[in-house]
Amino acid sequence: MISNEEKIPRALLVSVDTGGYDAQASLDELEELVKSAGAEPAFTVTQKLQKPESATYVGSGKLQEIKEICQAQEIDLIVVDSELSPTQIKNIENFTDVRVIDRTTLILDIFALRARSKEGKLQVELAQLKYMLPRLTGKGIEMSRLGGGIGTRGPGETKIETDRRHIRRRMETLKDELAELEKHRGMLRKRREKDGVITVAIVGYTNAGKSTLMNYLTDAGVLAQDKLFATLDPTSRALKLPSGVSVMLIDTVGLVRRLPHHLVEAFRSTLEEAAQSDIIINLCDASSDEARVHLAVTNELLESLGCGDRPILTVLNKCDLLEEPMIEQDFESFIRISARTGEGVDKLLEAIEANLPVRMKRVSLLVPFANAGIISEIREKGTLLSEEYVADGVRAEAVVDEQLYHKVKDYET
Repeated sequence: MISNEEKIPRALLVSVDTGGYDAQASLDELEELVKSAGAEPAFTVTQKLQKPESATYVGSGKLQEIKEICQAQEIDLIVVDSELSPTQIKNIENFTDVRVIDRTTLILDIFALRARSKEGKLQVELAQLKYMLPRLTGKGIEMSRLGGGIGTRGPGETKIETDRRHIRRRMETLKDELAELEKHRGMLRKRREKDGVITVAIVGYTNAGKSTLMNYLTDAGVLAQDKLFATLDPTSRALKLPSGVSVMLIDTVGLVRRLPHHLVEAFRSTLEEAAQSDIIINLCDASSDEARVHLAVTNELLESLGCGDRPILTVLNKCDLLEEPMIEQDFESFIRISARTGEGVDKLLEAIEANLPVRMKRVSLLVPFANAGIISEIREKGTLLSEEYVADGVRAEAVVDEQLYHKVKDYET
C-alpha cells in the first residue's frame, strides 16, 4: 500500500480568464510549475468572467463542477492560477473539502524546495511568512492529515499553526539575519570594484538555459535540469575571455510571468547583485513560442531595478532547436547561441569584450630590467598572459586598461 508521503498528489488546476493577460499561456506555465513541485496536474478547469468572484473566485456553478471532479477523480489539491484572498481559500476549501493553494504559494513552495544557500533559505522563509500571516485561517486539519506536502514546505505546517505573534517575531529575526548577509555581500561587491573585477550577470526566464551556459563557459557544475527554478541561488565563477581579460560570471534565479511581488521583494537583494553587474546577458529560450513574452518579462524587471545605464546583451539560446528561416525572420538583431552545443558562443564572448566597461588593450612589451617593477603592476592591475626573461629585459604579453596602458606604452614592441 502506498503511503501519503509516497503518493504523488493529483492536482486540479483552476483559472479565470478575464482577458487581462494570456490565460492559456499562464495556465500552461502553471502545469509546469505543478510538475516542478512534485505533483501531477490531472485536470484543468477554466471559466471566463469579467472579474473573479470575490467570495469563491469562480462562479457557483463552476465551483460545484470543481467539487464533483475532485470527488470523482480523487483530487488531493486545487491549484488556482491567481493570488487568492484568505476568504476565497477558506470558502473553496469548505465547499470542496480539498486543500487549496494559489499561484504564489506554489512558486514559494518550489523556491523552498530549490533553495540551497543560507540566504536563499532565509529569503524564501521570510516571503512565505509574509504571505502566510493574513492567511492563517486555511485548512489546517487537512494539512495535518496530509502530513505537509506542496504548499507547506519551508516554514511548514507547524509555523502555520502557531500564533501571529510568533510569526512576526520570526520575521524580524529573518530580516536581521538577511541584513547581515546583505551587508557582507555589499562589502564583497565593494572589494571587487576596488580590485577592478568586471562582473557579467546572466538573467532571464526560468528554464532558458542559464545554468547550461554557465557550465559551458566555466565548468561551474551548476545544476542544469529541464525544470522551472532548477537554480535558485546565484553562482559566481571566473571566466577568461579570448583576449585574456578575466570577468566574474554570475548565474541568477529564473523569472516567470506574473512573478508575485512577494518574490520580487524577497529576492530583490539577490537580483540587485545581478543588476549592479557591469554587463547583463538577457538569455531567452528562442525555441519557446513565448520567447518575446519572456524577453519582455525580463526587460521589465531589469528596468524596475534601474539597469538602463548598463549594457544588456539579448541572447537567444537553444537556436539549434529552431529552423534557420524563423531565426532570421524573428530574431535577426540578437546574439544567437546554443549553450548545449556551443554554437555561437564565440559571438557572445566577442560581444562581452566589446562592452567591457573599461576598454582593455592587449600589448606586447619589452620592459628593461631597470623598470621591471611595471611587470608586478601589470600582474596586480591587469592580466599578464606571458613573461620571458631575455638579454634586454622582460618580454611580456599582457591585457591592460587605459590607465595602465599609458604607463606601459613606451615599452611596446
